[in-house]
Amino acid sequence: MDLFEALYTTRAMRRVKPDPIPLNVQEQIMDAAVRAPSGGNAQGWRFLLVDDPGQKAALGPLYRQALGVLFEGHYKVMREKAEAAGDAGTLSVLRSAQHLADHFEAYPLLLFAFTRNDPGGGSIFPSVWSAQLAARAFGIGTALTTVLGLFHAEEAMRILGVPEGKGWQLACTVTFGYPTGRWGVAPRRPAHEATHRNRWGEPAGFTTAEPLWSPGQVSPNDGRTAT
Repeated sequence: MDLFEALYTTRAMRRVKPDPIPLNVQEQIMDAAVRAPSGGNAQGWRFLLVDDPGQKAALGPLYRQALGVLFEGHYKVMREKAEAAGDAGTLSVLRSAQHLADHFEAYPLLLFAFTRNDPGGGSIFPSVWSAQLAARAFGIGTALTTVLGLFHAEEAMRILGVPEGKGWQLACTVTFGYPTGRWGVAPRRPAHEATHRNRWGEPAGFTTAEPLWSPGQVSPNDGRTAT
Protein backbone atom coordinates (compact mmCIF):
# COMPACT_ATOMS: atom_id res chain seq x y z
CA MET A 1 0.00 0.00 0.00
CA ASP A 2 1.17 3.52 -0.81
CA LEU A 3 2.37 5.34 2.32
CA PHE A 4 0.26 8.44 1.74
CA GLU A 5 -2.84 6.36 1.11
CA ALA A 6 -2.32 4.74 4.51
CA LEU A 7 -1.72 8.11 6.19
CA TYR A 8 -4.73 9.81 4.63
CA THR A 9 -7.23 6.98 5.01
CA THR A 10 -6.38 5.43 8.37
CA ARG A 11 -9.08 6.69 10.71
CA ALA A 12 -11.20 5.26 13.49
CA MET A 13 -13.23 2.37 12.11
CA ARG A 14 -15.52 1.14 14.88
CA ARG A 15 -18.08 -0.82 12.87
CA VAL A 16 -16.46 -4.09 11.89
CA LYS A 17 -17.23 -7.69 10.99
CA PRO A 18 -16.73 -10.56 13.46
CA ASP A 19 -14.27 -12.29 11.11
CA PRO A 20 -11.06 -13.32 12.94
CA ILE A 21 -7.73 -11.68 12.17
CA PRO A 22 -5.30 -14.34 10.86
CA LEU A 23 -2.38 -15.05 13.15
CA ASN A 24 0.22 -14.29 10.47
CA VAL A 25 -1.41 -10.87 9.95
CA GLN A 26 -1.29 -10.19 13.68
CA GLU A 27 2.39 -11.14 13.62
CA GLN A 28 3.10 -8.64 10.83
CA ILE A 29 1.21 -5.89 12.66
CA MET A 30 3.10 -6.40 15.91
CA ASP A 31 6.45 -6.72 14.16
CA ALA A 32 5.80 -3.32 12.59
CA ALA A 33 4.78 -1.89 15.97
CA VAL A 34 8.06 -2.75 17.69
CA ARG A 35 10.05 -1.00 14.92
CA ALA A 36 8.67 2.38 15.97
CA PRO A 37 10.88 5.07 17.54
CA SER A 38 11.53 4.57 21.25
CA GLY A 39 12.96 7.17 23.64
CA GLY A 40 16.53 6.21 24.46
CA ASN A 41 15.80 2.99 22.58
CA ALA A 42 14.48 1.74 25.92
CA GLN A 43 11.55 -0.03 24.25
CA GLY A 44 9.64 0.22 27.51
CA TRP A 45 6.48 -1.20 26.06
CA ARG A 46 4.47 -4.38 26.26
CA PHE A 47 1.49 -5.38 24.15
CA LEU A 48 -1.28 -7.79 25.03
CA LEU A 49 -3.53 -9.22 22.33
CA VAL A 50 -6.95 -10.40 23.46
CA ASP A 51 -9.22 -12.62 21.41
CA ASP A 52 -10.54 -14.85 24.20
CA PRO A 53 -14.32 -14.41 24.63
CA GLY A 54 -14.07 -14.81 28.41
CA GLN A 55 -11.51 -12.04 28.73
CA LYS A 56 -13.53 -9.74 26.52
CA ALA A 57 -16.67 -10.51 28.50
CA ALA A 58 -14.90 -9.52 31.72
CA LEU A 59 -13.60 -6.26 30.27
CA GLY A 60 -16.70 -5.15 28.36
CA PRO A 61 -18.76 -4.00 31.38
CA LEU A 62 -15.80 -1.99 32.67
CA TYR A 63 -15.46 -0.23 29.34
CA ARG A 64 -19.16 0.58 29.13
CA GLN A 65 -19.19 1.95 32.68
CA ALA A 66 -16.14 4.10 31.91
CA LEU A 67 -17.69 5.51 28.76
CA GLY A 68 -20.88 6.14 30.71
CA VAL A 69 -18.92 8.40 33.04
CA LEU A 70 -17.79 10.47 30.06
CA PHE A 71 -21.25 10.56 28.57
CA GLU A 72 -22.62 11.95 31.84
CA GLY A 73 -19.74 14.44 32.08
CA HIS A 74 -17.79 16.04 29.26
CA TYR A 75 -19.65 14.20 26.51
CA LYS A 76 -23.01 15.28 27.94
CA VAL A 77 -22.18 18.93 27.40
CA MET A 78 -20.84 18.14 23.93
CA ARG A 79 -23.97 16.18 23.02
CA GLU A 80 -26.35 18.85 24.29
CA LYS A 81 -24.55 21.54 22.32
CA ALA A 82 -24.53 19.37 19.20
CA GLU A 83 -28.23 18.60 19.55
CA ALA A 84 -29.08 22.27 20.01
CA ALA A 85 -27.00 23.28 17.00
CA GLY A 86 -28.03 20.36 14.81
CA ASP A 87 -24.38 19.29 14.57
CA ALA A 88 -24.81 15.99 12.78
CA GLY A 89 -21.05 15.36 12.61
CA THR A 90 -20.52 15.48 16.37
CA LEU A 91 -23.62 13.39 17.05
CA SER A 92 -22.35 10.79 14.60
CA VAL A 93 -19.03 10.61 16.43
CA LEU A 94 -20.81 10.12 19.77
CA ARG A 95 -22.96 7.34 18.32
CA SER A 96 -19.84 5.70 16.97
CA ALA A 97 -18.18 5.85 20.40
CA GLN A 98 -21.26 4.28 21.95
CA HIS A 99 -21.23 1.59 19.27
CA LEU A 100 -17.71 0.57 20.33
CA ALA A 101 -18.85 0.26 23.94
CA ASP A 102 -22.01 -1.66 23.06
CA HIS A 103 -20.07 -4.12 20.88
CA PHE A 104 -16.82 -4.31 22.86
CA GLU A 105 -16.96 -8.10 23.18
CA ALA A 106 -17.71 -8.56 19.47
CA TYR A 107 -14.42 -7.14 18.17
CA PRO A 108 -12.35 -10.07 16.92
CA LEU A 109 -9.11 -8.66 18.34
CA LEU A 110 -8.17 -6.15 21.02
CA LEU A 111 -4.72 -4.72 21.61
CA PHE A 112 -3.77 -3.39 25.04
CA ALA A 113 -0.62 -1.26 25.07
CA PHE A 114 1.38 -0.86 28.28
CA THR A 115 4.28 1.42 29.06
CA ARG A 116 6.45 2.54 31.95
CA ASN A 117 8.71 5.53 32.47
CA ASP A 118 6.88 7.16 29.59
CA PRO A 119 4.40 9.58 31.21
CA GLY A 120 3.76 11.56 28.04
CA GLY A 121 3.36 8.53 25.80
CA GLY A 122 6.13 9.68 23.47
CA SER A 123 7.29 6.12 22.93
CA ILE A 124 4.15 4.03 23.23
CA PHE A 125 1.89 5.97 20.89
CA PRO A 126 4.23 5.92 17.87
CA SER A 127 4.36 2.13 18.21
CA VAL A 128 0.57 1.89 18.49
CA TRP A 129 0.14 4.10 15.44
CA SER A 130 2.55 1.89 13.52
CA ALA A 131 0.35 -1.08 14.44
CA GLN A 132 -2.70 0.78 13.17
CA LEU A 133 -1.01 1.70 9.88
CA ALA A 134 0.13 -1.89 9.41
CA ALA A 135 -3.42 -3.05 10.04
CA ARG A 136 -4.63 -0.58 7.38
CA ALA A 137 -2.28 -2.20 4.88
CA PHE A 138 -4.22 -5.44 5.40
CA GLY A 139 -7.60 -3.73 5.11
CA ILE A 140 -8.19 -3.95 8.85
CA GLY A 141 -9.89 -1.09 10.66
CA THR A 142 -8.79 0.10 14.08
CA ALA A 143 -9.96 2.48 16.78
CA LEU A 144 -7.82 3.74 19.65
CA THR A 145 -9.39 4.51 23.01
CA THR A 146 -7.96 5.49 26.41
CA VAL A 147 -11.25 5.31 28.33
CA LEU A 148 -10.56 2.00 30.06
CA GLY A 149 -7.17 3.13 31.33
CA LEU A 150 -8.57 6.40 32.61
CA PHE A 151 -11.31 4.92 34.78
CA HIS A 152 -10.66 1.21 35.30
CA ALA A 153 -6.94 0.66 34.79
CA GLU A 154 -6.37 -1.40 37.95
CA GLU A 155 -9.35 -3.68 37.36
CA ALA A 156 -8.45 -4.18 33.70
CA MET A 157 -4.83 -4.93 34.51
CA ARG A 158 -5.88 -7.52 37.10
CA ILE A 159 -8.09 -9.24 34.53
CA LEU A 160 -5.24 -9.19 32.03
CA GLY A 161 -2.74 -10.55 34.55
CA VAL A 162 -0.36 -7.59 34.38
CA PRO A 163 2.33 -7.91 37.11
CA GLU A 164 1.72 -5.55 40.01
CA GLY A 165 4.39 -3.24 41.37
CA LYS A 166 6.42 -3.23 38.17
CA GLY A 167 5.44 0.26 37.03
CA TRP A 168 3.33 -0.82 34.06
CA GLN A 169 0.56 1.54 32.98
CA LEU A 170 -2.28 0.90 30.56
CA ALA A 171 -1.79 3.50 27.84
CA CYS A 172 -4.62 2.58 25.48
CA THR A 173 -6.80 -0.05 23.92
CA VAL A 174 -7.12 -0.58 20.17
CA THR A 175 -9.93 -2.51 18.49
CA PHE A 176 -9.22 -4.44 15.29
CA GLY A 177 -11.62 -5.78 12.67
CA TYR A 178 -12.46 -5.81 8.98
CA PRO A 179 -14.70 -2.75 8.53
CA THR A 180 -18.24 -2.86 7.26
CA GLY A 181 -17.86 0.63 5.78
CA ARG A 182 -15.58 2.15 3.17
CA TRP A 183 -12.19 3.74 3.54
CA GLY A 184 -11.88 7.43 2.73
CA VAL A 185 -10.12 10.69 3.52
CA ALA A 186 -11.64 12.03 6.72
CA PRO A 187 -12.78 15.68 6.71
CA ARG A 188 -10.52 17.77 8.90
CA ARG A 189 -9.79 21.39 9.72
CA PRO A 190 -7.37 22.59 7.00
CA ALA A 191 -3.70 22.25 7.93
CA HIS A 192 -3.02 25.98 7.60
CA GLU A 193 -5.72 26.73 10.19
CA ALA A 194 -4.06 24.44 12.73
CA THR A 195 -0.46 25.41 11.97
CA HIS A 196 1.56 28.49 12.94
CA ARG A 197 5.13 29.49 12.11
CA ASN A 198 7.74 30.90 14.49
CA ARG A 199 5.14 32.49 16.80
CA TRP A 200 1.62 31.49 17.82
CA GLY A 201 -0.92 33.15 15.56
CA GLU A 202 1.50 33.80 12.71
CA PRO A 203 0.49 32.22 9.36
CA ALA A 204 2.02 28.90 8.40
CA GLY A 205 3.10 30.17 5.00
CA PHE A 206 0.88 27.83 3.00
CA THR A 207 -2.82 27.32 2.42
CA THR A 208 -4.39 23.91 2.01
CA ALA A 209 -8.00 24.36 0.99
CA GLU A 210 -8.33 20.68 0.01
CA PRO A 211 -6.48 17.49 1.02
CA LEU A 212 -3.18 17.23 -0.86
CA TRP A 213 -3.73 13.53 -1.48
CA SER A 214 -6.75 11.82 -2.99
CA PRO A 215 -7.39 8.25 -4.19
CA GLY A 216 -5.45 7.47 -7.34
CA GLN A 217 -2.97 10.29 -6.80
CA VAL A 218 0.77 9.63 -6.99
CA SER A 219 2.55 10.44 -3.73
CA PRO A 220 5.28 13.08 -3.48
CA ASN A 221 8.61 11.78 -4.70
CA ASP A 222 11.06 14.05 -2.93
CA GLY A 223 9.15 15.44 0.06
CA ARG A 224 8.94 18.90 -1.51
CA THR A 225 6.32 18.76 -4.25
CA ALA A 226 3.26 16.68 -4.96
CA THR A 227 2.48 15.33 -8.40
